[in-house]
Amino acid sequence: MDEVEQKQAARALGLKRGTGKRLGRAQQLDDATLRRASAGGMDLEQLAQLAEVEGVPRAQDRLLRALARDEAEEGGGRGHWDQELALLKAEQDDRNARRKAVAALEKAGVPLLPAHRAYGEKDTALPLSELTTPLGNPLDENGHKGCPGHSARLDDEHQPIWYCADPAEHGHKVRPKPKPVKTAEDEEKAAERARITACNRAWKAAAGPRKEFVARLVRGSGSKALPEEAWRFALTVLLDLPSFYGKWAQRQEAEDVAQLLGVKLPDSPFERVRLSELATLSKARMAHVLFAHVAAAFERDMRDPKGWNAARMQVSFLWENPTPEQAAYLLLLEKLGQDDKGSYRLSEVEEQAVAAHRGDAPGDDSAA
Repeated sequence: MDEVEQKQAARALGLKRGTGKRLGRAQQLDDATLRRASAGGMDLEQLAQLAEVEGVPRAQDRLLRALARDEAEEGGGRGHWDQELALLKAEQDDRNARRKAVAALEKAGVPLLPAHRAYGEKDTALPLSELTTPLGNPLDENGHKGCPGHSARLDDEHQPIWYCADPAEHGHKVRPKPKPVKTAEDEEKAAERARITACNRAWKAAAGPRKEFVARLVRGSGSKALPEEAWRFALTVLLDLPSFYGKWAQRQEAEDVAQLLGVKLPDSPFERVRLSELATLSKARMAHVLFAHVAAAFERDMRDPKGWNAARMQVSFLWENPTPEQAAYLLLLEKLGQDDKGSYRLSEVEEQAVAAHRGDAPGDDSAA
């Protein structure tokens, strides 16, 4: 048919103007698509419209669902169909625009970088807007075309953004970025980070003098009795069995106890020996050994400045919020050091930790 005959035929069939041209496209659909579309209720015009957007993934399914919604509603019409067809045409135009942009890059010999890298694969590419020459001059498309790393990515509008695939390999520099303006909140956070770092470092350092003092207590000569406060404290822990002590005992670690007692363990990990066979277990030394055992459990529990606050169910710093048992241990050592002519004193960070627990130490009358 010529154009006049097509118009007359369309008018006689009650079809929209221009349908004749689209009907020719319907003939391009394969037999399976035609059968499924016809079974779904598509008329000739709709078959032609399907042919226009067939390249969009799942176009036929989407149009069939739209047609079913139109037929399910009273009054008929093609409102859902027209909306879905419009969406499909927009997606098709978008796909065509990208295909055209990719073809232009291929023609120009410019590699298209992948939008996403595989997991674990480093993306070395950077846009030219973030790069400079070795002398600090800006880079643009024209000045970068000769670089082996010249490449591109497409933005949402399918316009090329020029990249260098590996700036370090090809001698480019990353453009310096202005430092963000610090706010009062930023300064407070920085100060807090510095405080935490300093306190953590001080807490770890305080363990050295503390363990040296405990070692002097438990290694004392056989004629020198362990202070009563010390062996009573040890017995309390052994009888009450706080959870940290049980966890430490399950590790079956002898190194810390041996170090406090001054006992040398075998150097070879394959040479097994019981600590009870190496330590002096006389009646006069019994209290010393028991306190060394309890002190080793405390030192292991306090090794890391970051601990778990079971009452608050959150992580906390021991120098800020020790457990009552830890605070009692530190206050006991302070008392024993004072009684021993001031041979041991708490560090500043330990003082800070036990400040809220003053008056809880055994024999402390400060609360009276």
